[in-house]
Amino acid sequence: MKINKLSLVSFRNYSKLNLSFGDNMNIFVGDNAQGKTNILEAISFLALTKSHRVGVNPNIIQFGKLKTKLIGVVSNNKIISKLQIEMTDNSKKLRINQTEIRKVSNYISHLNIIIFTPDDLDIVKGSPNIRRNLLNIQLSQISQDYLKNINEYNKLLKTRNEYLKILFSNNFADKTYLDIITDKLIDKAIIIYQSRKRYIDFVNLEIDNYFYKIYGKKGLKVCYTPNISFEDFEYETIRKKLKHVFKKNYLKELNYGMTVYGPHRDDFIFEFQSNDIKYYGSQGQQRLSILCFKLSEINIFNEFTGTSPVLLLDDIFSELDVRKRNKLLKIIGTSDIQSIITTTDLKNINKKYVENANVFRVDNGNIERK
Repeated sequence: MKINKLSLVSFRNYSKLNLSFGDNMNIFVGDNAQGKTNILEAISFLALTKSHRVGVNPNIIQFGKLKTKLIGVVSNNKIISKLQIEMTDNSKKLRINQTEIRKVSNYISHLNIIIFTPDDLDIVKGSPNIRRNLLNIQLSQISQDYLKNINEYNKLLKTRNEYLKILFSNNFADKTYLDIITDKLIDKAIIIYQSRKRYIDFVNLEIDNYFYKIYGKKGLKVCYTPNISFEDFEYETIRKKLKHVFKKNYLKELNYGMTVYGPHRDDFIFEFQSNDIKYYGSQGQQRLSILCFKLSEINIFNEFTGTSPVLLLDDIFSELDVRKRNKLLKIIGTSDIQSIITTTDLKNINKKYVENANVFRVDNGNIERK
């Protein structure tokens, strides 16, 4: 999968921009706050219908303008698609090849991305919600069924929580309705558990290899940690355990007024040589573990969609020493994946890794191909 062209109107600091990308490595070079990250954010919007930058969506429309428009021309196994998003403060319209798409679930997956940013350190250090959100975004890109399933699970979860509050305050409420909701919730939960476990298993096939190639040491893995202990992730095992847990903890959930157990409380951790890297790893090791996680996802997209995602790397060199920078570029440069990279400079970079790259200079919203 490649993004061939990107057009922006009134997006962030770009009044009007038209860009063409190369099929492999594309590098945007410039000082901070010049608009490099805005390019990646626009591609993220086209892929996911939202920004990868938390809490900044209201500011995407250029100051003084009423709406913004993003257009991307994407090729996927020789099929060309034109993706378009038009937004005002109160509306968002999605189009594929001029046809309006009303459901986000029917839009997502037409441009698959993997994005790495400096803020990704929160994947290790932050709350479990950040890690669950990462899994949901990536799984939704490779499976529309997963996206629909997680949306249905969240609706059922909201309904169940509301009815638990009713049961707590109303002695005449019928518990039978709660049991019906719970059974439906379990059906959705099983799919989520199995999908996440399978995804993390695939990550573990590659993550330590990437870590060794860049860092020079082995021992990195990802451990899936649901708040329920399962002997295995077979359908009947999960169903039986969930029914037992909900029955056993009915009074507890009734008092809390919420569903305490389930995939909405999932988590995963990074372990390096059997130690939780959140507590026992340096910041450099933590950041590199996330980068290797993202690189490992490339093969998953290939496996499940038959095509590579677009790799977006924001300010990738700021936390890597020269040796690791060149090892990373060697990995990216020898693959056939399209990558779009931002950096403040290309100092001490081995030229042979970037000799075929498209390099762009970014200066206060002006972009010039070097």
